[in-house]
Amino acid sequence: MPRTSDRGVSVDPSVVVEDVHKDFKLRHTHSIKETFVAAVKRKPLTTDFHALDGVSFSIAQGEAVALLGFNGSGKSTMLKLISGVLTPDRGAVRARGRVAGLIEVGAGFHPDLSGRENIFLNAAILGMTKRETEARFDDIVAFSEIEKFIDTEVKHYSSGMFLRLAFSVAIHTEVDVLLIDEILSVGDEPFQQKCLARIRELHGAGKTLVVVSHDLDMVSNLCERGILLREGKVVFDGDSKQAVELMRR
Repeated sequence: MPRTSDRGVSVDPSVVVEDVHKDFKLRHTHSIKETFVAAVKRKPLTTDFHALDGVSFSIAQGEAVALLGFNGSGKSTMLKLISGVLTPDRGAVRARGRVAGLIEVGAGFHPDLSGRENIFLNAAILGMTKRETEARFDDIVAFSEIEKFIDTEVKHYSSGMFLRLAFSVAIHTEVDVLLIDEILSVGDEPFQQKCLARIRELHGAGKTLVVVSHDLDMVSNLCERGILLREGKVVFDGDSKQAVELMRR
């Protein structure tokens, strides 16, 4: 059910998802002893979980789209497929341009390196060149609000400081498609609002957004389109506020 928004964005798709299937095996044992007992009793050791079952949609350049659904619906799996962290078992996922995922923010940070060193390390992981990072370095540090600690080893940071810096690096990446998974829960409320404002700026500049969040009010205001997943299938693709209303029923 491909749609484009009414914002006058390009009709060229930034993301195309075609009949995507993704399965996982769920283990029912946690030790050799449990495995042996289950085998003796002829109980299944694993079961297949169909995270995505024939999902198709396209996202136009410049759209802001929310992937909605309850836990286990497949939305985070879909986000990881778009980012390239996972690959589909069947079907195809294609993304145009540079894709950056705010999915596991700070995953590339090294605790024994300083904040300064980790900015360059994580920016490189996100696809930025050294020259691009140098050009954005002051903005990254200022946004994070931890200037006094930028040359301190990250292992001495509080969890809030760590997330602020990691988010700041990710949000200043030169990107065409930005993937966001529950990351607006980082920091205190003023910092969350600053992050949200920055994301709106990127959208206003024509960047494509794909958002997963349990904050339905935020999602319906940030995104004009909502794709509602249920048990790995698309059950609605349209106006985000309508998608949220359907989810709340």
